[in-house]
Amino acid sequence: MSAPHAVETVFRIESARIIAAVARIVRDVGIVEELAQDALVAALEQWPESGVPDRPGAWLMATARNRAVDLVRRRETYARKLAEVGRDLDVAYEPDPPGPDDIDDDLLRLVFTACHPVLSADARVALTLRLLGGLTTEEIARAFLVPEATVAQRIVRAKRSLARAGVPFEVPYGEDRADRLASVLEVIYLVFNEGYAATAGDHWLRPGLCEDALRLARVLAGLMPEEPEVHGLAALLELQASRTAARTGPDGEPVLLADQNRARWDRLLIRLGFAALERAGTGPYALQAAIAACHARAARYEDTDWATIATLYGRLAALAPSPVVELNRAVAVSMARGPEAGLRIVDALAVEPALSGYHLLPSVRGDLLARLGRTAEARAEFERAASLARNARERAMLEARSRALASDHAQP
Repeated sequence: MSAPHAVETVFRIESARIIAAVARIVRDVGIVEELAQDALVAALEQWPESGVPDRPGAWLMATARNRAVDLVRRRETYARKLAEVGRDLDVAYEPDPPGPDDIDDDLLRLVFTACHPVLSADARVALTLRLLGGLTTEEIARAFLVPEATVAQRIVRAKRSLARAGVPFEVPYGEDRADRLASVLEVIYLVFNEGYAATAGDHWLRPGLCEDALRLARVLAGLMPEEPEVHGLAALLELQASRTAARTGPDGEPVLLADQNRARWDRLLIRLGFAALERAGTGPYALQAAIAACHARAARYEDTDWATIATLYGRLAALAPSPVVELNRAVAVSMARGPEAGLRIVDALAVEPALSGYHLLPSVRGDLLARLGRTAEARAEFERAASLARNARERAMLEARSRALASDHAQP
């Protein structure tokens, strides 16, 4: 692996932890990304000549912390910052000892800090996805189904707002914590989704994001045991994560749900998901977890209770309506009542502006058309979906499905 590629790979994996650790030192979320980027630039300059370190993540972490220490030293308020950090900056960084009700988890602190009420809900999620998940503005824009420029503006304004308000780097308590919970849950959910099916790049999965999101969901469930929707999110992520090993083939190619080897599903994660679901309520995450549980209970794809899944999607659409939920409902309806019923829902979504560039809309339509024997139309939809897909693995899968239809159509 070349040094530049190693830098990019390691930084992608470690960026959230680096940013969180730097934020613990400088207590300023607005500048932590710049300090982490400084470490990235240093690696790009030094590794091609010195070689990739034995512990590249630790190298980047140490460099970023040194940049943070230098910044603190340069500030006029150095003495106050030194007291807040609670350590001698000349020795290796060690986190402050947690208080009796505290959580010694910088990543969790970062999430709650970025989800401060001084920011709009959209800005909270965008900023945390950027800092915690290391997502680009383009990837966040696709997750939100909004223009990239809109996301970029949200992130810049969010950093400025946090700096102006002097928001502390901490996990809040009492009513303040409850007020931020919805945004925190949404952030964790979207970070997991990006790891579960990467928006762009050469890999279908980004396991590090899934692991971070799942760990944070578990921590939250321990922190807020009386919040049903926290357990709903934890249940959803446990159940979704249980399929990870079966979702890619030997070469990293995506494996669709119908083709997955269910013996590779993680039974421990499924049991954890069921246990969390028992403590969940009837909120959006709990409903999605119930849908995932239906899949987990089916020994074979053919045994899936699609009627129940379609009903659950109907409840989810009523509780938290969105074009993407409706698209998923169309798939469930098509399996429960036939492809024509699903196609009617999908065709009604064609006028949704938010789905105009969403590759899964033509992908789902192509699948329904193929099941109806409308091969030429299905091929066109898969080709359109491939042209919209930004993930290389997903694009290759869609292209392969189009070619397979062409091959089947050509046979006598």
